[in-house]
Amino acid sequence: MRKVLVFTAVLASICSVCVQAQTQTVRISVSDENSITTNDSKWQGWGTSLCWWANRIGYNEKLVGLSADAFFNADRGLGLNIMRYNIGGGDDPSHHHITRTDSDVPGWQHYDASTGTATWDYEADSRQLAVMKAAVRAAGQDAIIEVFSNSPPYFMTNSGCSTGNFKSEVNNLRDDCYVQFAEYLAHVTNYIEKTMKLKVTSVSPMNEPNTNYWPAMNYKQEGCHFDAGESQSRILTETRRALDGYGLKDVMVVTSDETNPGLQIDEIRRLSPEARDVIGRINTHTYGVNSIREMGQLAKDEKINLWMSEVDGNGTVGPAAGEMSAGLWLADKIISDIEALEPSAWVLWQVIDTHVSSEGYQGRVDKGPLNRSGGYWGTAWADHDAGSIELTQKYYAFGQFSRYLRPGSTIILCGTERGSRCRAIAARDGRHISVVVVNASAEEKNVDIDLTGCGMKNVRRTRQIRTSGSIAEGEHWNVSKGPAVVDGMLKAALPAYSITTFCM
Repeated sequence: MRKVLVFTAVLASICSVCVQAQTQTVRISVSDENSITTNDSKWQGWGTSLCWWANRIGYNEKLVGLSADAFFNADRGLGLNIMRYNIGGGDDPSHHHITRTDSDVPGWQHYDASTGTATWDYEADSRQLAVMKAAVRAAGQDAIIEVFSNSPPYFMTNSGCSTGNFKSEVNNLRDDCYVQFAEYLAHVTNYIEKTMKLKVTSVSPMNEPNTNYWPAMNYKQEGCHFDAGESQSRILTETRRALDGYGLKDVMVVTSDETNPGLQIDEIRRLSPEARDVIGRINTHTYGVNSIREMGQLAKDEKINLWMSEVDGNGTVGPAAGEMSAGLWLADKIISDIEALEPSAWVLWQVIDTHVSSEGYQGRVDKGPLNRSGGYWGTAWADHDAGSIELTQKYYAFGQFSRYLRPGSTIILCGTERGSRCRAIAARDGRHISVVVVNASAEEKNVDIDLTGCGMKNVRRTRQIRTSGSIAEGEHWNVSKGPAVVDGMLKAALPAYSITTFCM
């Protein structure tokens, strides 16, 4: 698979230069001194969590195949290569409070309260595992599996409920179950590696732990509070010991996958020296962006790899952008996160957030379809009645990045002219160059992209790939002949509310 150099620039509708003149000149300075240094300056890729959508569609062989092709195949789909597999805790079978059809993720053990014993069930999570296997095949040699946990099994918790404690700001893993929970995570990881023959790169034992998001009897999902400091340190070190006990010394333990960089920084600083020593990578979410640049700098100072491991939202950009509004929001979020955080990977929460089924699922009702012209989570919905995956312009917007900024590239932060209100980001490997330009304004814009700083002078053959408009009538990775590069300059016209990738 060829590796590329990608430049991304956003032309905001509020850009004063764009308002004053129809032509916006973007001069991009490419220098190795500005390359992102995490993971030895190599981009690791794009990804998605598999929960909860894989748990919902994994029963259907057709939907499994369609999802692998649409999301993980680099030639026909998004080309995502990172899959975050959720090791479910599983709730008390007598509980029926999780009403979403997708987020009641089964645990790997059945608990007998009369004897206090738990037995393994390796088929319990067959639906999510079926999707993971298909995703790995589609992603090929670039595939990266991370396993993570939202909650311990319910019988290891203080509340007896996998969605959280009755006081959501209080630890929910019982004090006497840290070793048991770490063993649970390591046992499942070992099964995936040695029985399923799927390589696991890392384990994240906590998800947004130092928050009050996770109450008992929640309608939505599993969750577990862990206090910063001693509690988080203990589960990290116990997970490391448990993995080592299975001979999984090359499987990394990663940080707490906190909801925002500010909290993540505080939690890292409060870890014990032993816990900090076992950390192989920092994971952070960017639902909040406080201290995001400081988080990136901390990773540089510590010389440790850093992922933006989860985010999504229902934001929109462009007052009249229609079906492109959610995609333009996603494009801006990708650019903002990478520019400020400088991670080596960017992972969407889940690619499918909505489902359609006349029968529902396990007595619950699906909420789809979604409104393509508004803001929404995910990039597609699954129609279980039709056996189809329905795509959106947000899906195609994501692909303008993920299909052309491939694993192994080096990300370079690039400057633009002062006052231009345009931003750019680059990645390179060899002679292959792609340029992704986002016009988030209501007007067509002309743009001149100066490529002389990266050694480009004259290139006659280029391609342009564009997403714009609606699903019914718009462009979806529409390929056409692109403009030539003359004297290092690429001149192009960008339709309103569009994303264009130039390849050369």
